[in-house]
Amino acid sequence: MAESADAALISQAQSGDVAAFEALYKKYSTMVFRTAYAILRDRYAAEEVTQECFVRAYRGLARVQACDSLGPWLHRIAVNLSYNWWRQTHRYRLLPLDSLTVLEHSARTESPQAALYRAEVNDALAQALDTLGFDQKVALILFYLGGFSLEEIAYILDCPVGTVKSRLHYGRSKLRRTLEQMQRTLPEVAYEF
Repeated sequence: MAESADAALISQAQSGDVAAFEALYKKYSTMVFRTAYAILRDRYAAEEVTQECFVRAYRGLARVQACDSLGPWLHRIAVNLSYNWWRQTHRYRLLPLDSLTVLEHSARTESPQAALYRAEVNDALAQALDTLGFDQKVALILFYLGGFSLEEIAYILDCPVGTVKSRLHYGRSKLRRTLEQMQRTLPEVAYEF
């Protein structure tokens, strides 16, 4: 059902219907932003990547088949732009991933203790993710945060499915080792992982 709605919107947008492209933007912009933010950990950079992603998508919309799933194609653009941004600026700023959960759970109320615990866990996870290489980090983010299948990640990253599996395996292994090492120094934070 969702793919048929996307197909209709893509077809309309290809015909010049700006409102149809706006509907696609509203549907996918938050997911693209979350992915870019998880990779770059810089709100400004993620906003820039999201904006540029949709500018490029609009320019390249004529090449998209109406039956194609738009999510992986947009994420492929966003990941490439994120990589370019990261490579050009040479930065990984240590910002907590807590902002990602705020996007989903902004209405949720929790005790100050629970909020502090969640912030500590998110900070530990963010630090552990920073120890990974760019390719492993992106594969984990797309799989766990984005919820993409192995085939979709392979398309987004323009690599074979076996390479995606390898990046996920070695990324999880390194993440586990890093969190275990952190557990020795901060047992109450890393225990949950």
